[in-house]
Amino acid sequence: MKLKLSAPTQLFFIIALILAILALLGSFAVLPAVAGYSFWLAFAAWAVLALGSLMKGA
Repeated sequence: MKLKLSAPTQLFFIIALILAILALLGSFAVLPAVAGYSFWLAFAAWAVLALGSLMKGA
């Protein structure tokens, strides 16, 4: 089985970037509302980028 990867589209990249920024702000306690979820926000950002590179032309 060959896995064909492509660059994520701009939409996937922007969503992942927003999630990653929220995770960073939460980990530095700038946004206390998301501080408890900073790991999961960072994981979601990674997952969005991974899915974006697996989906061709999405």
